[in-house]
Amino acid sequence: MTELLHGNRLTLLESGREYFPALEAACDAACREIHVETYIFEDDVAGRTIAHALMRAAQRGVTTHLLVDGFGSKKLGNELVDELKRAGVKFMVYRPEIKKWRFPRQRFRRLHRKLAVIDGRVAFVGGVNIIDDMHTPRHTPPRFDYAVRIEGPLLETIHAAVKRLWTIVLLTQFGGGWPEYDGPEADTADRGSQRAAFLVRDNLWHRSDIEEAYLSAIARARSEILIASSYFFPGITFRHALAEAAARGVRVMLLLQGRVEYRLLHYASRALYGALLDAGIEIHEYHKSFLHAKVAVIDSAWATVGSSNIDPFSLLLAREANVIVEDFDFARELRQNLYAAIEDGARQVRRESWHRRPLPARVAHWTCYGFARFLTGVFAYGQGQEFS
Repeated sequence: MTELLHGNRLTLLESGREYFPALEAACDAACREIHVETYIFEDDVAGRTIAHALMRAAQRGVTTHLLVDGFGSKKLGNELVDELKRAGVKFMVYRPEIKKWRFPRQRFRRLHRKLAVIDGRVAFVGGVNIIDDMHTPRHTPPRFDYAVRIEGPLLETIHAAVKRLWTIVLLTQFGGGWPEYDGPEADTADRGSQRAAFLVRDNLWHRSDIEEAYLSAIARARSEILIASSYFFPGITFRHALAEAAARGVRVMLLLQGRVEYRLLHYASRALYGALLDAGIEIHEYHKSFLHAKVAVIDSAWATVGSSNIDPFSLLLAREANVIVEDFDFARELRQNLYAAIEDGARQVRRESWHRRPLPARVAHWTCYGFARFLTGVFAYGQGQEFS
């Protein structure tokens, strides 16, 4: 059972336009310590903005840590990294990129979570990478994504999580040295009245915490389930849970990626549309820009925001982090935001027209689905999850 802590103050942030200024301001206010983890750190306007904030903090004596993923940030050049290090920023790479021609299982065990903790008193959890929102193919409107700014008792678990992973990476990298930690303790004083929990997914003790939190909330749903996910390729247990909810009269709505970014997952996930639509589940594809959100609202009372997609790579392989919130005001705000996105930038997939797709489209979808299942079987083997 997910332990929810009372006394938090949560602020919903939409995309980089709200997240980056909030993160920069928190870094500029830091007195003792900064931890930032991200899958992608790009040398662009957004990346330079946050990098300069980290450098300013390090230069005034703040112990500043930046941990990036070796695959997601493989385009991050030495020039910016050298600037960060010269300014005193402690920089490390999680699982430096493996040779392209090799396909070990570890290649897909990535640091996909996006976290920041400043002075142990404020944290950010979400799906926003440190990359310009406009850094998308054809420079369409900015990515659609979310993060949450957190203050309160939840800082204890988030702070511990970033310190733990930094220590693990430091100890496992050759020449990393022995960790020395004398940073601040987490500020766990009540800052608000919201109940929330922090969940991670890893490959040791917390392999299925995020998925189980989703399944538990779906099983309790009575009126509405609204899920937005950039990559939606759930296993059979998750699909059955949604179908059962729809069968008992719950309105189940999925807001999914309409634009093609990664072809394999895009077409593989669409192979599931027929069964979902037949179960009475609504599918809305977001076309206005690239959907990068990984959020959900259930019964206008339960919500989650984080880095975890509903696909095998997030649920079985990558390190992820989500915040679970049980608060009517927060859930309603996120729900209203998602409804506005559906109204403004999405098109509903109709069951009748979907089943009339031309044969080449069906072949493409099921071919990609078969290949994605093959990859899941190879790289997620032994995880104890069913992705049929």
